[in-house]
Amino acid sequence: MDAPERPTLLHHHDLPWQRPHLADLPPPPDDAAWAHVTINQLSRSELAGRGIQATTIYNTFDPEPPAGDRVATRGALGLSDDIPLLLQPTRALARKNIPAALDMAEAVGGTYWLLGPAEDGYGPELERLVTRARCPVVLGEPEGGCSIEDAYAACDLVLLPSSWEGFGNPSIESATHRRALVIGAYPVAAELAAFGFRWFSPADARPVAAWLADAEEELLAHNQLVAAEHFNLADLPGRLSRVLGRMEGLATTR
Repeated sequence: MDAPERPTLLHHHDLPWQRPHLADLPPPPDDAAWAHVTINQLSRSELAGRGIQATTIYNTFDPEPPAGDRVATRGALGLSDDIPLLLQPTRALARKNIPAALDMAEAVGGTYWLLGPAEDGYGPELERLVTRARCPVVLGEPEGGCSIEDAYAACDLVLLPSSWEGFGNPSIESATHRRALVIGAYPVAAELAAFGFRWFSPADARPVAAWLADAEEELLAHNQLVAAEHFNLADLPGRLSRVLGRMEGLATTR
């Protein structure tokens, strides 16, 4: 660039090289007047390796979201309350690892609920997986729709067995909605787990089945506290103000 642009904040989610089909694209542009913000430390480090300095501001959430309607939502899905409902609140893509989610639902004798649609040409594969599934499967919202709060209230366990997420909002939403989580070993999941969350692995259904048989409230309370301490929506203005303050400092020195 020939001249600095106006002060601008660039909020990065997944970076090009983190997706195989975009790996040949160049890094994001940079300018002395700009501030880069990433949603994880992994991306911040990878940008730094390409000469771009960034600040990490994790996604934030209401630590006490509105309660959903469990009874009405399960009724709309045609489920009695004695059947475990395992919710995957994502779209259907290859990296979401739908097979692992179905395997977990089958292993614990539950119903699998995929909330989002198939995208990027994954529809035929999803149809194949559902046809072969050895557990009941629910796709999409019930007739009349439902809120995300209703979906979390209706389920007994949350599934996020992804191979890649730039963040993975269900990792924190499951905690704020007081639901246990089965999460894949994608790189940013390890970064988030380091804050102290207690999660289950999709590689072993036995502890998941045991937890469903005797749900431990202490685990849910612990995860909710971790989310409130480190990913609290109320803290976002302060975190943003520090970045914006540095941007104003750069602007006044030019």
